[in-house]
Amino acid sequence: MRKIIHIDMDAFYASVEQRDNPELQGQPVAVGGSSKRGVVASASYEARRFGVRSAMPSVTAQRLCPQIIFVKSRFEVYREVSNQIRDIFFSYTDLVEPLSLDEAYLDVTENKKNLKSAILIARQIRKEIEDQTQLTASAGVSFNKFLAKVASDINKPNGMKVILPEEAEAFLEELPVEKFHGIGKVTAGKMKRMGLHKGKDLKKMSELELVRRFGKAGLHYYKIVRAQDERPVNPNRIRKSIGAERTYSKDLTRLEDMKEKVEYLCEVVYNYMEKKDNFGRTLTLKIKNSDFKVITRSRTFGGEIRRLADLEQAALQLLEENIQPDHRIRLLGIAVSNLSKEQIGGGGIQLEFDF
Repeated sequence: MRKIIHIDMDAFYASVEQRDNPELQGQPVAVGGSSKRGVVASASYEARRFGVRSAMPSVTAQRLCPQIIFVKSRFEVYREVSNQIRDIFFSYTDLVEPLSLDEAYLDVTENKKNLKSAILIARQIRKEIEDQTQLTASAGVSFNKFLAKVASDINKPNGMKVILPEEAEAFLEELPVEKFHGIGKVTAGKMKRMGLHKGKDLKKMSELELVRRFGKAGLHYYKIVRAQDERPVNPNRIRKSIGAERTYSKDLTRLEDMKEKVEYLCEVVYNYMEKKDNFGRTLTLKIKNSDFKVITRSRTFGGEIRRLADLEQAALQLLEENIQPDHRIRLLGIAVSNLSKEQIGGGGIQLEFDF
């Protein structure tokens, strides 16, 4: 029986800001831009009580919580703290699968400290994180990744949930479908309209019926409601792409301005590829209009794009081919995939910009 831990930092970016600025402690804080185009990257628990959530437009957050304090993001600081936390993980096991800066799976079935109890390990890790960073983390402990991920959210913030093998199916039977990791808001709504409100309702559906109603995802639902998840904790996740995008405070209407922004994004992406010596063959341009309509266009080359000039030329050509005279552009993005190190790389990379 495997022993899997999912560690999830509590309101990570916002908590770092509150730690580093005592005046923010106990206050509703949002990391991100306060402008009309801004987006909340992280919200403190004080702000969440008002309904503020990550990825919410800043204007909505301001409306829900008029006293909210917006703080500019400091991704370099968050990365430094994340590296501290990962060093703690690696002191227990090499089987660490980071999902982002603030969460990871750990397989501690066999561990460097020869501890038999995954519960004890999770407690020690959470204590070490708090001692070293003055931040809190929540943990889920179980025998597979799905259950550990679901469990880590049960007693947030600064809590832990353990799901033992003999408890798993009963726990899942009573779990609301919207709490199943991987079942989003839209799918949960569809399930409820079908009379599927809890895991026990989902469990009554045959595998064939679930596939018929939900496609390939139906097979996944059939397994997870029965606590079946054989995915390993993978410390070498395949890197799919390297990309950068930016939302602009004012719509771009002139092609010359759009070209300038695309060239800058190309430079950011190219510099990262060069730094990691990891070049790709497929270029993707992302365009979001002021009406939020998104256009993505890709071009694949016979070999890797190893020169900045080639990347810029291809990106600008895609831009010119897909821009209309009346377009008002809210966001532009550049990504390169089919990377040379896909088989040996780490997790996917999305380069962040300050909001």
